[in-house]
Amino acid sequence: MQMYATYTDDRLVAFLKLGDPAAFTEVYDRYHALLLGHAMAKLLDIDQARDVVQDVFVKLWEKCTELQIGTNLLGYLYIAIRNQMFDHLRHQKVINSYNERMMGSPALNVIWADHRIREKQFAAMIEREIGALPPRMQEVFRLRRQENLSTREVAERLGITENTATDQLRKAMKILRVKIGLILFLVSLSR
Repeated sequence: MQMYATYTDDRLVAFLKLGDPAAFTEVYDRYHALLLGHAMAKLLDIDQARDVVQDVFVKLWEKCTELQIGTNLLGYLYIAIRNQMFDHLRHQKVINSYNERMMGSPALNVIWADHRIREKQFAAMIEREIGALPPRMQEVFRLRRQENLSTREVAERLGITENTATDQLRKAMKILRVKIGLILFLVSLSR
């Protein structure tokens, strides 16, 4: 790896065209900071600049065996950065335009707000039904489904057998399926 640092750009490009990862690493080490500074100066946003530089190096590696660089590696990289910035800015413009259209639509805002309200109401209804379960069943359900503990961990924490934990969870699910199914049915009638 040490010897790659002494190679000229032309020699690195020759090794890069052979798919040599050490040559790629040397190109990256040699020019990453310089290209990042250039992209940052143009984009004025470090995250966007990092994305652009990363995309250029990813493409460089993916297409290393097909490279048509000639003799000026740094020039090639600057042009690649410039083109990637243009692509990035075009993509950003499309995203911004889409967001403006979506956020500018009063009807869509009303639909979104209504959806969020219904979602919160539904979550509150489910929470009420969980709270109505018998205490031990509720404990087993919350530990298993909300805290993602295994059945064995639930049994250990509550000092019960795994079979009891499994049975309590099965009964809780059966009760909640009926209750939540009824809630969904009633919600669909109210629309």
